[in-house]
Amino acid sequence: MPGNSAVGGDAVVFERHDDVMVVRLNSPSTRNALQPAVKQHLELRIPELLTDPAVRCLVITGSDGSFCAGGDINNMGERAAPQVRRRMQVTHAWAKMLLTAEKPVIAAVNGSAAGAGFSLALLCDIVLMSDQAYFRAAFPGLGAAPDLGLALTLPRAIGAMRAKDILLTNRRLEADEALALGIAKRVVPTDMLMEEALKLAAELAAGPTMSFGLTKMLVNGAFEPIEQFFALEAFAQGVAFGSTEFAEGVAAFQQKRRPDFRR
Repeated sequence: MPGNSAVGGDAVVFERHDDVMVVRLNSPSTRNALQPAVKQHLELRIPELLTDPAVRCLVITGSDGSFCAGGDINNMGERAAPQVRRRMQVTHAWAKMLLTAEKPVIAAVNGSAAGAGFSLALLCDIVLMSDQAYFRAAFPGLGAAPDLGLALTLPRAIGAMRAKDILLTNRRLEADEALALGIAKRVVPTDMLMEEALKLAAELAAGPTMSFGLTKMLVNGAFEPIEQFFALEAFAQGVAFGSTEFAEGVAAFQQKRRPDFRR
């Protein structure tokens, strides 16, 4: 896979750097939210890239100062539990591959990473952050349950008590705290983030791919089966989306007001 090039649609851009592929979410008007066009690209291309022997490392990042704002609130009109569960299962297909694929995946968190954007970063093996980046759970502000694996990956990364603090309080987790907690491997100035991410990706791409795959398999095997967790998550989010709390959370978001979950 010689040379460097960029391919893909408007919603996600795929940039080749020799045997490294950069996956750049590119929906600036939604701060790179997982709106339908973005999800369609990821659903199609992530499985291809993770099974392509010519791609030895992935880097996931965002455009225009945002990593990913999470789910697209304006496309969550269908809230019946069976439909939500089905949508979650489709998303889980590529999310599980990121977590379990036998090749390294790097998150280059270049800005805000909220909700499922936080989740997306933690599906990766190594997180690099801009000094301007931050995480936020966001799900409590909408009355939703954490999804895209966040209630699995965050406790694994930092422990259950710290994870509950972040998930329940919905506070901003700045880059320096993310580094101190062990979520981020390194925090760098914004203009150096991709340089550092590509340097690390090149090092990993030159490494022993079989060894890396076996290592990831063993680390994942140290915890409960991922498939069981994702089945539980799909159930929980189906219930949450059908609740009056979620209806109030979405309405408040769209009306730019504070939600009143005591109604």
